[in-house]
Amino acid sequence: MWGPRRQGHRSVTCIACGAETTRGDAREYDKYGDRWDREGKRFEYLCKRCHRGLCHQPRDELEGLLCEVGDGARTQEEFLTWYWAAVEERYGPLEERER
Repeated sequence: MWGPRRQGHRSVTCIACGAETTRGDAREYDKYGDRWDREGKRFEYLCKRCHRGLCHQPRDELEGLLCEVGDGARTQEEFLTWYWAAVEERYGPLEERER
């Protein structure tokens, strides 16, 4: 059946705000969007406050696009330049729409 749940008291770091919290008070985050397939995975964690602040709508292609960047391999400016170009390449030019 299920093994003992001893992880609840382990300390984890929120990837959004950097706060330390116990594993039991955190929420799992799987950047690939498939948190139910657990075999061989290492999860990142969000504190409850940051998890509540997330948009929980589907983000089909966003995670794949962001994973192409690499983990911290670029400065913020490089990332934003790359991201803008990748979005325009995939979806066409971004234009501000009149309301």
